[in-house]
Amino acid sequence: MTYLITFSCYGAHMHGAERGSVDRSHNRYGAPLTKPNPRRLAAESRLMDQSPYELDEPRREAVLEAIIRRCSQSDWGLRAAHVRQNHVHAIVDSHQKPEFVMTQLKSAASRRLNERGFDDQTRKRWARHGSTRMLFNEETIRQAISYVLGGQGEAMSIFQG
Repeated sequence: MTYLITFSCYGAHMHGAERGSVDRSHNRYGAPLTKPNPRRLAAESRLMDQSPYELDEPRREAVLEAIIRRCSQSDWGLRAAHVRQNHVHAIVDSHQKPEFVMTQLKSAASRRLNERGFDDQTRKRWARHGSTRMLFNEETIRQAISYVLGGQGEAMSIFQG
């Protein structure tokens, strides 16, 4: 199976924010995002015990290296990846469940950041869960690769398999 896996940095996509977000009621493909809600945003912000996390260029490169390495170690096919300032996209071929793959990628990225001495080891880097979309055929895979590599704005840290 091929999956488009997306996970965000801690505090990057807050429910109630002006740009909208995905929650349990707005999580189907093509569904509208949540509407801005200042009260919900304030409540979400109060729950955070650390500042939002962002990936500068050295951190993005470390995360990308970790993803490439983890996919290689697990014999997963990495078709494309794009590490952005506040989120990560990866298109992965794997027979594992997509949630397991995502968890492994997040863990590998955190380990690599720790090895490089970025931040304190207690730093929250990733939002809970993320998105795991199954890609059913070569056309949807091609579209996803195009989106991941070229539909995100200026290229940051990318891998194209």
